[in-house]
Amino acid sequence: MLPSKGKLMSHKLFKMSFASVYPHYVTKAEKKDRTKAQLDELITWLTGYDDAGLAEALEDQRDFEAFFAQAPAMNPNRRLITGVVCGIRVEEIEDPLMQEIRYLDKLVDELARGKKFENILR
Repeated sequence: MLPSKGKLMSHKLFKMSFASVYPHYVTKAEKKDRTKAQLDELITWLTGYDDAGLAEALEDQRDFEAFFAQAPAMNPNRRLITGVVCGIRVEEIEDPLMQEIRYLDKLVDELARGKKFENILR
């Protein structure tokens, strides 16, 4: 039996390097007059990576699976992140890794939409 299209795409995303997607996050934020520093603060809030840890994750080209598996301290308040990303409610995503990726996507979306920074950091 072949994997469903959704499973195949999920697997591809898990194996994508975080460093390959990070510049897109930066561009999205900066297009809306937000800064790379604010983006990095969101990532730090979510994952517990400090500046050196984030730089290392970008340098060693770790994939999303490793990026989240090696995160120093996932923020327990991430469970308060709700809403829709890619047409799917983040709070209803069953795959734990996909949910972590979509939490990050949602934070970046909120940053780019101009939501107050202190409200993004639940």
